[in-house]
Amino acid sequence: MCLAAPAKIIRRSGLTATAETDGVRREVHLGLLPEVQVGDFVLVHAGFAIQRWTQEDLDEYLSLQQELESTL
Repeated sequence: MCLAAPAKIIRRSGLTATAETDGVRREVHLGLLPEVQVGDFVLVHAGFAIQRWTQEDLDEYLSLQQELESTL
């Protein structure tokens, strides 16, 4: 099973970008979101940025993740 994960765009060259999550960097394709810029947050699935996120989206995700982890 594959899950999408949020990441921050730290470098961009054309439709390819470097995204970072928890210190891990990976190359992602921006073909579905050509308007994304360095500093934006995106949801990454199978090497593609599939949704642009705001800081509020990321904060909510991190809060829910923390809540889930505390129940385990």
